[in-house]
Amino acid sequence: MARRKLVAGNWKMHGLEADLGEVAAIAAAAKSAECDVALCLPATLIDRATRAVKGFAIGAQDVHQADKGAHTGCISVDMLFDAGASLTIVGHSERREAQGESDSDVKAKADAAIAKGLDVILCVGESWEVREGGQAIPTVKTQLAASLPNEVSFPGFISEELSVAYEPIWAIGTGKVPSIQDIEEMHAALRTVLVETYGAEEGDEVCILYGGSVKASNAAEIFAVPDVNGALVGGASLKSADSLPIVAAAG
Repeated sequence: MARRKLVAGNWKMHGLEADLGEVAAIAAAAKSAECDVALCLPATLIDRATRAVKGFAIGAQDVHQADKGAHTGCISVDMLFDAGASLTIVGHSERREAQGESDSDVKAKADAAIAKGLDVILCVGESWEVREGGQAIPTVKTQLAASLPNEVSFPGFISEELSVAYEPIWAIGTGKVPSIQDIEEMHAALRTVLVETYGAEEGDEVCILYGGSVKASNAAEIFAVPDVNGALVGGASLKSADSLPIVAAAG
């Protein structure tokens, strides 16, 4: 089926008030884009960004699964809504590796977010050692299956609320990109997991994004791959001059 592509930027630990002009430029261009566009910003910028660019999708980079409590430094779904966010990333490799997040942690966060109506971009990916060992596809399929939110836990689940982002860890910020064949094989494998989990209709609707050194020079080729329904963009999303050609390639 033809899906409207999603290009989501992940600013990671970048961005101050002085950078809101870049957010505004990307948001302005998104109005005429033929794909959906979102920016996942540092928590400190979410409120100011949503006030500056009303109607544009601003997201967070993580969320805690609890509604409230003794979780110093964490942010709940309600807090993100209060700040104006409409989506969040969960399970990014930098959190899985640096913060020790497990598949069950990621699943709990995705469950909590979607249960309250916060859209989710759920990240999965493999290390270079796993790729070189020939275990990339089974490893990432297992990771996705264990991280996916459970449809039956929140009635009214709509598959558009969930996107999956495949990010080969070894390609993030390195300039290295898997071959087109590797991307196609992985995205097809992830589609299989989604269909097995949610059924043919809803599983086929979920967007699968590619992430890992996406830039203007390779975006069109990557977007042409079957089951690549958009991109999760890191460094190239920080400046409108770098990100807008990627948005255009998704149209």
